[in-house]
Amino acid sequence: MKTKTQFATLLCASALTLGLSACSDNQAPSNQQGSENTSGTLNKIKQSGTIVLGYRDSSIPFSYIADNPNQPVGYAHDLQLKVVEAVKQKLNLPDLKIRYNLVTSQNRIPLVSNGTVDLECGSTTNNKERQQQVDFSVGFFQVGSRLLTATNSGIQDFSDLKGKKLVTTAGTTSERYIRQHEKELGIGEIISTKDHAESFLMLQSGRAAAFMMDDILLAGEKSKAKNPQQWHIVGTAPINEIYGCMLRKGDPEFKQVVDDAIKATYSSGEINSMYQKWFQSPIPPKNINLNFAMSDDLKALISTPHDRDQ
Repeated sequence: MKTKTQFATLLCASALTLGLSACSDNQAPSNQQGSENTSGTLNKIKQSGTIVLGYRDSSIPFSYIADNPNQPVGYAHDLQLKVVEAVKQKLNLPDLKIRYNLVTSQNRIPLVSNGTVDLECGSTTNNKERQQQVDFSVGFFQVGSRLLTATNSGIQDFSDLKGKKLVTTAGTTSERYIRQHEKELGIGEIISTKDHAESFLMLQSGRAAAFMMDDILLAGEKSKAKNPQQWHIVGTAPINEIYGCMLRKGDPEFKQVVDDAIKATYSSGEINSMYQKWFQSPIPPKNINLNFAMSDDLKALISTPHDRDQ
């Protein structure tokens, strides 16, 4: 007489012979969707009790180091902290820890993609190419790429760059654009540096005639100069872009938390005081006021938030 175990074994063998699904001892099929959920960013944060924030060290006034070398500050960073508060509520983790991870223009996308960084809010443009690798939050700023140059340089627009040296920051959309149009503009040489601070240093030292970057970032670098009045921002922007926070691709639950936190900051009107703080008031480290009024494009973005590249 066969035991129950022997009988079950025979049934499984028969099923396999007939090409049917394999059996297991009283085990339900694995839930693939549940498996995917456990790999999400929110679960990673819950298990570790820590959220990893990517930050920039010189993207004034979005994300940068001012007085404390271990504490980033800025407009984008303040929005990032709004997301942290939302994650605390979502996961019921009031003691959630924050770990900061410095990123650059070159490594920010890989560090988000591979899970090293959970959320990066700095000065990253949302575009179609990057959307293939990461997801973006709703936009939080709109910019145009222009030129920073000495007031006595004679440069007023991109057409004045013929035979001159231009510096920009590696890994940015400005670098990509200017290299595509280098020959038609007749630029003498394009220099790429590791960050905005180094780019401005090249300009200040006379090793470049102009610095191409997003207009507000140029205003931030200008504010750090010994004599800001020696420099001005010129040119008609050939590209206009929207900044967003980056997160890992294909994680809709975490993206929802990020988007909702930013939208809540917009709808409450708190975004206006944040903007006033970082763009129209003295900011560290030198207490310079950027005097950068909110554009109509940004007002429209805040009124109707979206995560499109335009």
